[in-house]
Amino acid sequence: MIYKGSAWKFGRDIDTDAIIPARYLKTSDPAELGKHCMEDADPEFINRAKKGDVIVAGENFGCGSSREHAPISIKAVGISCVIAKSFARIFYRNAINTGLPILESAEAVDGITTSDEIQVDTDKGEITNLTTGKVYYAKPFPGFINDIIQQGGLINYMREKVKMQVD
Repeated sequence: MIYKGSAWKFGRDIDTDAIIPARYLKTSDPAELGKHCMEDADPEFINRAKKGDVIVAGENFGCGSSREHAPISIKAVGISCVIAKSFARIFYRNAINTGLPILESAEAVDGITTSDEIQVDTDKGEITNLTTGKVYYAKPFPGFINDIIQQGGLINYMREKVKMQVD
């Protein structure tokens, strides 16, 4: 898949409370969660982010509490993917399970600034900073994980598998 959008740069150790504050966890409605995505890290993010934009962050993105609400809220905003130097292990898996594309590339994070135009090819693991013309690489996902993400998450992936077995 190819994604294209403006970069939103965040620092290291962005925890799940910064992604979606606990005070909003009374719901699991994606649209409602999306209204509060990243508001503690950048109060203007939700008002300025556009569909297709890319979050770029330092080490340990998604650390803290294990909550699938975090990647759900990011997707609900319309963020196409997240590029970080590293991800917290549980966030990494929650992102895959909810169908949020994520890539690790320290070089890309170091070479991208807020508002740069980014193109991401998740099949090739290629990250192009269209503003500077620089190209960076991340390890692409294996086929089955890529399939989960393209299906919109693990539940949709499994529904499709079961449907194929029944037909």
